[in-house]
Amino acid sequence: MIDHRLIGGLHVEAVRRAGLHAEVEPHVLFQTSTIGALLEGAFDGDVTFAELAEHGDLGLGTLNGLDGEMIALEGSFLRADADGAISVISPAAGTPFAVVVPFAPEIEFALEKELGHAEFVAALDARLAGHGASAAVRVDGRFGRVHARSVPRQERPYPTLAEAAKSQHVFDFTDVDGTLVGFRFPDHVDGVEITGWHLHFVDAARERGGHVLSCAPAGVRVQLDPSGELHMELPPGV
Repeated sequence: MIDHRLIGGLHVEAVRRAGLHAEVEPHVLFQTSTIGALLEGAFDGDVTFAELAEHGDLGLGTLNGLDGEMIALEGSFLRADADGAISVISPAAGTPFAVVVPFAPEIEFALEKELGHAEFVAALDARLAGHGASAAVRVDGRFGRVHARSVPRQERPYPTLAEAAKSQHVFDFTDVDGTLVGFRFPDHVDGVEITGWHLHFVDAARERGGHVLSCAPAGVRVQLDPSGELHMELPPGV
């Protein structure tokens, strides 16, 4: 089954797992399931990280059981556990929710001075003006502070995401070199995706990371890959 929809200028193509293909298309975002399903506690998916890698080399998400935060960078899939420690994800592991893209940036620029989080995302938005509402981002460099979180693995019967988030671990990285990866989606796709900016972080040593609550870049290089196309795999029941 393939369902084509135009949602606020973003072309969304939804398929079942049997319809997945390994054709890599630059600037095309690929997503497993929906954020609405994850919010309701659908923490097990039917797509493996080996399959996810066929659709992109940069992205974010989580693992089955909501077992930490996922960071995809240069084709490597990394897990930040509940305490922010990084490990490599097995290709056989599954994901209930992830977004990836074969990253091909079309906009690049430097942010030289330290910025607060609101200033930072405003600078990203300004550079994307006229390029569509959706984009992937990679930010490399120095951060004065990254305020991040991760979550411990959940057990069945699964709670809602809001309930699971009550057990989240929150931590700070200060004066750290590293990389942010993530996406911006418009308000029109609320329920399908996290709207606005959704960012994950991994340090340069690939030892620590997590979901970004806020950050203060202090001399970074930004790469943006605007997109108007989202391919979405829908597991059974979604």
